[in-house]
Amino acid sequence: MYDYCVIGGGIIGVATARTLLRRHPGASLVLVEKATSLAAHQTGHNSGVIHSGIYYEPGSLKARLCVRGAQWTKDYAAARGIPFDVCGKLLVATDADEHRRMLALYERSVTNGVEVELLDTAELTRREPRVSGVGALFVPGTGIIDYTRVTTALAAEVAADGGEIVLGAQITALRESDDSVTASGPSGSWRARTLVVCAGLQADRMAALAGLRTDFRIVPFRGEYYRLPARRADLVRTLIYPVPDPNLPFLGVHLSPTIDGELTVGPNAVLGLSREGYRKGSVDLRDAREALGFPGLRKLARAHFRTGARELRNSLFKRGYLAECRKYCPELRMDDLLPREAGIRAQAVLPDGTLVHDFLIERTPRSVHVLNAPSPAATSAMPIAEYVVDRITGAAE
Repeated sequence: MYDYCVIGGGIIGVATARTLLRRHPGASLVLVEKATSLAAHQTGHNSGVIHSGIYYEPGSLKARLCVRGAQWTKDYAAARGIPFDVCGKLLVATDADEHRRMLALYERSVTNGVEVELLDTAELTRREPRVSGVGALFVPGTGIIDYTRVTTALAAEVAADGGEIVLGAQITALRESDDSVTASGPSGSWRARTLVVCAGLQADRMAALAGLRTDFRIVPFRGEYYRLPARRADLVRTLIYPVPDPNLPFLGVHLSPTIDGELTVGPNAVLGLSREGYRKGSVDLRDAREALGFPGLRKLARAHFRTGARELRNSLFKRGYLAECRKYCPELRMDDLLPREAGIRAQAVLPDGTLVHDFLIERTPRSVHVLNAPSPAATSAMPIAEYVVDRITGAAE
């Protein structure tokens, strides 16, 4: 019998395990991960941005936790010698409609307590001569980091605090009783007084195993990236983002310097037919059947048909993808777009086609489930972990 069992070896699961052991020294804890390495999915397949919290609905968990998480991430990396760079971010408006949305986003950033600066065309050109737009927001606190390295450092602290980490162990059954929860699968069985599930792309399935009544479905959205050749590494000095559509949870195709010196462009957002298949054309029959048979996805597709068709076209034809980038960086060429591994975003969708925009965390008497934790979850990992632990004690009710 363990005191705690954590399912999921992404950054949120590992941060939660660390928080539990720091809050309860001497407690017994096991973390169980299906993959053979930590950070194997969303944590290790994103653009490595330390988000500032500018986008999110004021008062939402995303708004509250992202601002705290950004500072925690920088402080933790500095203390542990993990490379990071606070390079800042420009959100570039390319037409009048985007400029109006940009001004609304500026007001939201002020409400959320995020430092931001309004730039006109001349100042944008001065700062980034190769970027084109009618104005921009500069967010100086945005940075870049490798979240896999952060996860590895957190995992080392879990082990040092007495936690066990089990890799390559899939959970196929959960059984909750009055005094414990048992998680079991082909590799073994683990019984604990309290269970925390941070299953990401499998969150809805794990919730179903636990008997948690949910009406959403995790829909995988594939985000395809390109990397630019080394000769283009100095194209921009900061992260360059478009002004996002407020009706969608995706931030649009952006130029992202990485902490290891690359310059990437992406991601787009197309339906994934395999929750954990990163190669283009990957299909998992169960994943595809569940996604395509879900009424919420069909309603979402009808509501955003034009957007979905554009994203699919850009996935199939590189020229359309390039056109999205050239709206704000017109000198990019077709041969600048070199292949890079894709990421897959776990997005909760309701039966009526509504996207769950905020983090979603629910509980049973002896378990807590992180059900929806897309971007900026990596940035917000430690505040999410603290919130989860508070849910266990009732402090966050």
